[in-house]
Amino acid sequence: MSQTLIPGPPPRAARRRRAAAGAALALLVAVTGCTGSQASPAAADRTGDSTPVAVTGPLCDALPSGTEPGSPGSLVDRSPAQALTWIPVLTMFEAAVRATGMTEELSAAGGLTILAPTDDAFRARFSTANLDQLLLKDTATLRGLLREHLVAGARPVADLASAGTVTTLAGTTLAVAPAGSGVRLADRAETICADFRAGGARIHVIDKVLGNLPETAHEEDHAH
Repeated sequence: MSQTLIPGPPPRAARRRRAAAGAALALLVAVTGCTGSQASPAAADRTGDSTPVAVTGPLCDALPSGTEPGSPGSLVDRSPAQALTWIPVLTMFEAAVRATGMTEELSAAGGLTILAPTDDAFRARFSTANLDQLLLKDTATLRGLLREHLVAGARPVADLASAGTVTTLAGTTLAVAPAGSGVRLADRAETICADFRAGGARIHVIDKVLGNLPETAHEEDHAH
Protein backbone atom coordinates (compact mmCIF):
# COMPACT_ATOMS: atom_id res chain seq x y z
CA MET A 1 0.00 0.00 0.00
CA SER A 2 1.48 3.32 -1.01
CA GLN A 3 1.61 6.19 1.41
CA THR A 4 2.77 9.79 1.24
CA LEU A 5 6.52 9.96 1.40
CA ILE A 6 8.80 12.05 3.58
CA PRO A 7 11.52 13.56 1.36
CA GLY A 8 14.89 11.86 1.79
CA PRO A 9 15.62 8.68 3.76
CA PRO A 10 16.27 9.00 7.49
CA PRO A 11 19.71 8.17 8.86
CA ARG A 12 20.46 4.45 9.23
CA ALA A 13 20.30 4.54 13.04
CA ALA A 14 16.90 6.21 12.96
CA ARG A 15 15.63 3.63 10.48
CA ARG A 16 16.80 0.81 12.74
CA ARG A 17 15.08 2.38 15.75
CA ARG A 18 11.83 2.85 13.84
CA ALA A 19 11.94 -0.74 12.64
CA ALA A 20 12.74 -2.18 16.06
CA ALA A 21 10.70 0.22 18.18
CA GLY A 22 6.95 0.43 18.36
CA ALA A 23 5.92 -2.07 21.02
CA ALA A 24 3.30 0.47 22.01
CA LEU A 25 2.22 1.01 18.43
CA ALA A 26 2.06 -2.73 17.84
CA LEU A 27 -0.53 -2.94 20.62
CA LEU A 28 -2.53 0.09 19.53
CA VAL A 29 -2.20 0.51 15.77
CA ALA A 30 -4.81 -1.42 13.82
CA VAL A 31 -3.42 -3.84 11.26
CA THR A 32 -5.18 -3.44 7.95
CA GLY A 33 -5.38 -6.08 5.25
CA CYS A 34 -6.22 -3.78 2.34
CA THR A 35 -4.48 -4.09 -1.02
CA GLY A 36 -3.48 -1.31 -3.38
CA SER A 37 -5.58 0.03 -6.22
CA GLN A 38 -5.42 2.25 -9.26
CA ALA A 39 -8.51 4.34 -8.60
CA SER A 40 -9.09 7.68 -10.23
CA PRO A 41 -9.05 10.48 -7.63
CA ALA A 42 -12.62 11.33 -8.54
CA ALA A 43 -13.84 7.80 -9.15
CA ALA A 44 -17.36 7.21 -7.84
CA ASP A 45 -18.24 4.10 -5.83
CA ARG A 46 -21.88 3.08 -5.54
CA THR A 47 -23.50 2.51 -2.18
CA GLY A 48 -26.74 0.77 -1.35
CA ASP A 49 -28.72 3.99 -1.86
CA SER A 50 -27.14 4.50 -5.32
CA THR A 51 -25.51 7.74 -4.20
CA PRO A 52 -22.08 8.24 -5.78
CA VAL A 53 -19.24 8.51 -3.28
CA ALA A 54 -16.33 10.42 -4.79
CA VAL A 55 -13.01 11.12 -3.10
CA THR A 56 -10.46 13.53 -4.45
CA GLY A 57 -6.75 14.16 -4.06
CA PRO A 58 -3.36 12.82 -5.17
CA LEU A 59 -3.24 10.00 -2.61
CA CYS A 60 -6.58 8.51 -3.67
CA ASP A 61 -4.93 6.52 -6.47
CA ALA A 62 -3.09 4.46 -3.85
CA LEU A 63 -6.13 3.64 -1.69
CA PRO A 64 -8.82 0.94 -2.05
CA SER A 65 -11.51 1.61 -4.65
CA GLY A 66 -14.38 -0.02 -6.51
CA THR A 67 -15.50 -3.19 -4.74
CA GLU A 68 -12.35 -3.55 -2.62
CA PRO A 69 -12.70 -3.59 1.18
CA GLY A 70 -12.03 -0.08 2.41
CA SER A 71 -13.24 1.62 -0.76
CA PRO A 72 -15.11 4.90 -0.26
CA GLY A 73 -18.47 3.31 -1.04
CA SER A 74 -17.91 0.50 1.45
CA LEU A 75 -17.32 2.92 4.35
CA VAL A 76 -20.52 4.95 4.12
CA ASP A 77 -22.53 2.77 6.50
CA ARG A 78 -19.70 2.25 8.99
CA SER A 79 -19.11 4.40 12.03
CA PRO A 80 -16.33 6.99 11.68
CA ALA A 81 -14.10 5.02 14.06
CA GLN A 82 -14.65 1.82 12.06
CA ALA A 83 -13.98 3.61 8.78
CA LEU A 84 -10.60 4.83 10.04
CA THR A 85 -9.46 1.22 10.47
CA TRP A 86 -10.05 0.61 6.74
CA ILE A 87 -8.07 3.59 5.44
CA PRO A 88 -4.58 2.08 5.41
CA VAL A 89 -2.58 5.31 5.79
CA LEU A 90 -4.35 6.30 9.03
CA THR A 91 -3.26 3.58 11.46
CA MET A 92 -1.58 6.01 13.88
CA PHE A 93 -4.53 8.41 13.90
CA GLU A 94 -6.90 5.48 14.47
CA ALA A 95 -4.69 4.17 17.28
CA ALA A 96 -4.76 7.60 18.91
CA VAL A 97 -8.56 7.65 18.75
CA ARG A 98 -8.74 4.31 20.54
CA ALA A 99 -6.03 5.18 23.06
CA THR A 100 -7.94 8.30 24.10
CA GLY A 101 -11.37 6.65 24.20
CA MET A 102 -12.74 9.00 21.55
CA THR A 103 -14.42 6.47 19.28
CA GLU A 104 -17.93 7.47 20.36
CA GLU A 105 -17.08 11.17 20.16
CA LEU A 106 -16.44 10.74 16.44
CA SER A 107 -20.09 9.70 16.05
CA ALA A 108 -21.38 12.89 17.69
CA ALA A 109 -24.88 14.06 16.79
CA GLY A 110 -24.75 16.57 13.99
CA GLY A 111 -21.69 14.94 12.47
CA LEU A 112 -18.01 15.82 12.40
CA THR A 113 -15.35 16.76 9.92
CA ILE A 114 -12.26 14.67 10.65
CA LEU A 115 -8.94 16.05 9.38
CA ALA A 116 -6.86 12.89 9.68
CA PRO A 117 -3.05 13.07 9.28
CA THR A 118 -1.31 10.14 7.62
CA ASP A 119 1.13 7.84 9.37
CA ASP A 120 3.97 9.60 7.53
CA ALA A 121 2.75 12.93 8.87
CA PHE A 122 2.94 11.60 12.44
CA ARG A 123 6.44 10.21 11.85
CA ALA A 124 7.59 13.52 10.40
CA ARG A 125 6.33 15.36 13.51
CA PHE A 126 7.02 13.03 16.45
CA SER A 127 9.79 10.67 17.48
CA THR A 128 8.87 7.05 18.22
CA ALA A 129 9.49 7.63 21.93
CA ASN A 130 7.24 10.71 21.88
CA LEU A 131 4.46 8.80 20.13
CA ASP A 132 4.72 5.96 22.66
CA GLN A 133 4.52 8.49 25.49
CA LEU A 134 1.38 10.07 24.04
CA LEU A 135 -0.33 6.76 23.27
CA LEU A 136 0.41 5.03 26.56
CA LYS A 137 0.78 7.71 29.22
CA ASP A 138 -0.08 11.25 28.14
CA THR A 139 -3.48 10.56 26.64
CA ALA A 140 -4.90 13.89 27.89
CA THR A 141 -2.41 15.73 25.68
CA LEU A 142 -3.13 13.33 22.83
CA ARG A 143 -6.87 13.95 23.21
CA GLY A 144 -6.26 17.67 22.88
CA LEU A 145 -4.19 17.05 19.75
CA LEU A 146 -6.98 14.99 18.17
CA ARG A 147 -9.51 17.75 18.82
CA GLU A 148 -7.27 20.07 16.80
CA HIS A 149 -8.27 17.83 13.88
CA LEU A 150 -12.05 17.76 14.45
CA VAL A 151 -14.59 20.31 13.22
CA ALA A 152 -18.30 20.29 14.09
CA GLY A 153 -20.53 19.30 11.20
CA ALA A 154 -19.81 16.92 8.32
CA ARG A 155 -18.37 19.37 5.81
CA PRO A 156 -17.35 18.40 2.25
CA VAL A 157 -14.01 19.76 1.13
CA ALA A 158 -15.77 22.21 -1.21
CA ASP A 159 -17.58 23.74 1.79
CA LEU A 160 -14.28 24.10 3.65
CA ALA A 161 -12.75 25.85 0.64
CA SER A 162 -15.57 28.39 0.46
CA ALA A 163 -15.71 28.96 4.23
CA GLY A 164 -12.29 30.60 4.50
CA THR A 165 -11.90 29.58 8.15
CA VAL A 166 -13.07 26.77 10.41
CA THR A 167 -12.93 26.34 14.17
CA THR A 168 -11.80 23.03 15.61
CA LEU A 169 -13.24 21.34 18.70
CA ALA A 170 -10.07 22.49 20.48
CA GLY A 171 -11.16 26.08 19.85
CA THR A 172 -8.48 26.84 17.25
CA THR A 173 -9.43 28.84 14.18
CA LEU A 174 -7.82 27.49 11.01
CA ALA A 175 -7.43 29.48 7.83
CA VAL A 176 -8.63 27.46 4.82
CA ALA A 177 -7.67 28.14 1.22
CA PRO A 178 -8.32 26.19 -1.99
CA ALA A 179 -5.37 24.03 -3.08
CA GLY A 180 -5.79 21.98 -6.22
CA SER A 181 -8.81 19.72 -5.81
CA GLY A 182 -8.67 20.13 -2.01
CA VAL A 183 -7.75 22.72 0.58
CA ARG A 184 -4.76 24.01 2.54
CA LEU A 185 -5.26 24.33 6.30
CA ALA A 186 -3.51 26.84 8.57
CA ASP A 187 -0.96 27.39 5.78
CA ARG A 188 0.50 24.04 6.82
CA ALA A 189 -1.43 20.93 5.85
CA GLU A 190 -3.20 19.97 2.64
CA THR A 191 -5.92 17.44 1.96
CA ILE A 192 -4.51 14.56 -0.11
CA CYS A 193 -7.61 12.35 -0.27
CA ALA A 194 -10.78 14.16 0.76
CA ASP A 195 -14.47 13.45 1.17
CA PHE A 196 -14.69 9.95 2.62
CA ARG A 197 -18.15 9.55 4.13
CA ALA A 198 -18.68 7.41 7.23
CA GLY A 199 -21.78 7.51 9.37
CA GLY A 200 -22.40 11.20 10.04
CA ALA A 201 -18.81 12.25 9.37
CA ARG A 202 -16.61 13.44 6.54
CA ILE A 203 -13.01 12.24 6.67
CA HIS A 204 -10.33 14.25 4.88
CA VAL A 205 -6.84 12.71 4.83
CA ILE A 206 -4.19 15.42 5.32
CA ASP A 207 -0.41 15.45 4.95
CA LYS A 208 0.65 17.27 8.14
CA VAL A 209 -0.22 17.15 11.84
CA LEU A 210 -2.00 20.28 13.09
CA GLY A 211 -1.77 21.78 16.58
CA ASN A 212 1.09 23.27 18.54
CA LEU A 213 2.81 20.26 20.10
CA PRO A 214 6.59 20.49 19.58
CA GLU A 215 8.24 18.62 16.74
CA THR A 216 10.37 15.80 18.12
CA ALA A 217 11.07 13.62 15.07
CA HIS A 218 14.57 15.08 14.75
CA GLU A 219 15.46 13.76 18.21
CA GLU A 220 15.80 10.24 16.80
CA ASP A 221 18.57 11.44 14.52
CA HIS A 222 20.65 12.46 17.55
CA ALA A 223 19.87 9.49 19.79
CA HIS A 224 22.55 6.86 20.23
